Amino acid sequence: MAGDVVDLIMQDHREVERLFDELKDNPEKRPNLVPVLTTLLSAHSRAEESAVYPAAAAEADEADDVAHSQQEHVEADQLLEKLAKTDPTSAAFDKVLQNLVDAVTHHVEEEETKVLPGMRQHLTDERRLELGEAFVASRKEHLGDQPEDITRDELLQQARNADVSGASSLGKDDLKKKLQAEAEE
Repeated sequence: MAGDVVDLIMQDHREVERLFDELKDNPEKRPNLVPVLTTLLSAHSRAEESAVYPAAAAEADEADDVAHSQQEHVEADQLLEKLAKTDPTSAAFDKVLQNLVDAVTHHVEEEETKVLPGMRQHLTDERRLELGEAFVASRKEHLGDQPEDITRDELLQQARNADVSGASSLGKDDLKKKLQAEAEE
């Protein structure tokens, strides 16, 4: 049994924070840690987007916060792609890493003070366990993925989560651009 989805999400958040500290404190480990971070964050995001956010929006009355969280995922994906392409020994790496840390820390704080408490309040223990199973299964499916591996169907799910209209008729590249533009607003 996987566990309560809220607890599982928070465990991932703590692991990401630990990886951030490792990346900041141990520059020599960066070449090995960057793929670990991008894989974990990508899998975590896709699992939230497919298994958690739709339920949080529809069943826990968190639609506005979910839409905002989804936009923050799009921003994090962009920063992850940039980090993965930046030489870990360069001065630019520290800046990109700090931008990612700031964005993800902000997202985690909002999610842990708005979306997750709403889920604890409005969803039954049984439902949170079901969502925990779905979250773990989705995360496992996406382990190894990088942000650029996102599919058109996953982008469409992001658009639904973010309440972006007119997305279903767009191709993958245009859909990605539309989501990025919405996230920047």
